[in-house]
Amino acid sequence: MNGRLEAAEQRDQRPDPELTRSQGPGPGSPLDRVKAMAPPLPQLAASTPLLHGEFGSYPARGPRFALTLTPQALYIQRLRPKPEARPRGGLVPLAEVSGCCTLRSRSPLDSAAYFCVYTYPQGRRGARRRATRTFRADGAATYEENRTEAHRWAVTLTCLLRGLPLPGDGDITPDLLPRPPRLLLLVNPFGGRGLAWQWCKNHVLPMISEAGLSFNLMQTERPNHARELVQALSLSEWDGIITVSGDGLLYEVLNGLLDRPDWEEAVRMPVGILPCGSGNALAGAVNLHGGFAPALGLDLLLNCSLLLCRGGSHPLDLLSVTLASGSRCFSFLSVAWGFVSDVDIQSERFRALGSARFTLGTVLGLATLHTYRGRLSYLPATGEPASPPPAHGLPRAKSELTLAPEPAPPVTHSPLHRSVSDLPLPLPQPTLASPGSPEPLPFLSLNGGGPELAGDWGGAGDAPLSPDPLLPPLPSSPQAAVPSPLPTGPPERPAHCGLPPSPGDIPASASTCGPPDHLLPPLGAPLPPGWVTMEEDFVLMLALSPSHLGADLVAVPHARFDDGLVHLCWVRGGISRATLLRLFLAMEHGTHFGLGCPQLGYATAHAFRLEPLTPRGVLTVDGEQVEYGPMQAQVHPGLGTLLTGPPGRVP
Repeated sequence: MNGRLEAAEQRDQRPDPELTRSQGPGPGSPLDRVKAMAPPLPQLAASTPLLHGEFGSYPARGPRFALTLTPQALYIQRLRPKPEARPRGGLVPLAEVSGCCTLRSRSPLDSAAYFCVYTYPQGRRGARRRATRTFRADGAATYEENRTEAHRWAVTLTCLLRGLPLPGDGDITPDLLPRPPRLLLLVNPFGGRGLAWQWCKNHVLPMISEAGLSFNLMQTERPNHARELVQALSLSEWDGIITVSGDGLLYEVLNGLLDRPDWEEAVRMPVGILPCGSGNALAGAVNLHGGFAPALGLDLLLNCSLLLCRGGSHPLDLLSVTLASGSRCFSFLSVAWGFVSDVDIQSERFRALGSARFTLGTVLGLATLHTYRGRLSYLPATGEPASPPPAHGLPRAKSELTLAPEPAPPVTHSPLHRSVSDLPLPLPQPTLASPGSPEPLPFLSLNGGGPELAGDWGGAGDAPLSPDPLLPPLPSSPQAAVPSPLPTGPPERPAHCGLPPSPGDIPASASTCGPPDHLLPPLGAPLPPGWVTMEEDFVLMLALSPSHLGADLVAVPHARFDDGLVHLCWVRGGISRATLLRLFLAMEHGTHFGLGCPQLGYATAHAFRLEPLTPRGVLTVDGEQVEYGPMQAQVHPGLGTLLTGPPGRVP
């Protein structure tokens, strides 16, 4: 049956209730978890029509539409009262869709079924704004037939969004949909300018509810809290861990996973990041990988949330970093020394400014520009990747390198608390009223979704709509403890929050867990043959894994999450302040290697050693200050798994 739908587009302000959703547990093994989050390669041409039909609209007085669904977009054409020659808003790319649901009327006389699509189109100025499109399947005489058609469209669209294969025989039923992955969201409410919790509540939770994802959310309360949480987790109950903050929270999560006795299994847990911090470098790389235009702030958060709703993962290289004391930590982002690390740590006092803290810190850093004497050695990559333009020859010298971790101190695990969950909560639940609804709309779930979406389904003079789940909810896992609700307001800020750590407060993340560094001799021992060594006066030295140094700084445009390389960039002494500023301005577009700056150097490596010869300075790993002194690192290709969403075309 060709269903007939109706579409009504509305932009809205969401109400803000607590969220409760009911979903079954996800796949058990790490391999299953990765498969569940990673869509297969597309098998259909982008323009292949999958479904086509005529639909009505909600409210019922609206126009009628012809809908065509392809693997890349939903095409909407108005048929009546007057066909559109050039449909406005008639193309909805799936990259802008967070999810969909099926609905039914509360009127017993209405035999139609309803299909609602949640979209986040970009406005004229590039900002995304939520919009809903509701279609009415009314081509059959009975509700059951119309419901089957609405489900067919909802299931097909959900399969496309999550990268799930469609059957060749065209038999599309809700049985095709597996239980959605169960995600643990960790929120640092003090991230960025302290807006992380508000953005999470107002934007992230509604969007992942629209996508039908199952989640549990917890707030972190102190430094290393996230690390303690993941060390104490029963990982078999989760299919992914998402941090809602800056890069620092993900640093804690990854190091916590690698500090577990079962680290080989734990590090395979897919992790993701939703940017609510200041730097958001990894989120910038995820945004680029997803094919979106560069974005900052809330726009970057919405882009990354859309990618998370789509599913899809990617192997993630991790860098094991051995410090002077022999302690070891793991990096997914960067190791910095000199100008960049100075700006990063010294700008902590301007954290209330958000990402603008780095701009102010850069200006102050340029005013007091320092050089640092040091020795940089690296094991060059045998096969060079696509690299910066050949105009900058990279000087190579010869040399040597190290490592020896110490036992980890015992960790005191704190219980999981201050969380909100999609599991049923044994608390009185509020009710919501749809606009124009004569009676309150009960606290129900749509496809497992959140009740904050109820405001989309009311219309003056029309019977309100109720959720019609594609899949029946399953009881919650008996292993999952019932969490306590979050406070309604932001938590009190600890006295230490936002202040840079003093050198004596920096924890030595010593660990006997994690993979061995087979390329590194003990720190202080001579380096093997084949290493390159240079002793220079440096303005800065960077070792990067992904492409971005910040959300708007593309330090190594050709870098990939799993290229198996550490990308070394350095700037020698003798550079003028104006030239250094030009380098950072060009880095916003990834064009700094094309400036032909003679002080800028670059190399790809599998391992490196840095020996500062200046007695004072700042070293950072993923933006976190670590002990100052000789250090070395080795890349471990594809050791982690990053939730990136599907790859897209770079605009």
